[in-house]
Amino acid sequence: MEKRPETVDLDEFDHRIVAALVEDGRMTVTDLAQRIGLSKSPTQARLRRLIAARVIRGFRAIVDPARLGLDHVAFAEVKLSDTREAALRDFNAAVRRIPEVEECHMIASSFDYLLKVRTADIRRYRIVLGEKISSLPHVESTSTFVAMETVKERGG
Repeated sequence: MEKRPETVDLDEFDHRIVAALVEDGRMTVTDLAQRIGLSKSPTQARLRRLIAARVIRGFRAIVDPARLGLDHVAFAEVKLSDTREAALRDFNAAVRRIPEVEECHMIASSFDYLLKVRTADIRRYRIVLGEKISSLPHVESTSTFVAMETVKERGG
């Protein structure tokens, strides 16, 4: 099981920096400083510290999946046949290599993992489920829920 990262003490300005960059990661340091109410140098130092502490893990483009032809979202429950640490590590490593799996969460429930899978359509999802997800190490069974509409999604 992966070790939980240490929490980092953040003050009000650090929280403002994080909130502003979540909203607009392309904001210049000058604009960021103005927005949070500090001058540029201390804002830049705080930003470097937040990046070094991995509070801010990176910057990326948020794309519109529908414009890429990837507007089919399904959630797959996955039950494993073996939940010992070695089996979990095997599953975790393998699921990270499936590009269609956007998110993977270990769940405390009657199943072991919940996967968010994005594909072009239900036919493509069936192929991903049959050829990739079902063949992951230690998969005993799966169950699928198809999203009819995305009401809220981070970055959207």
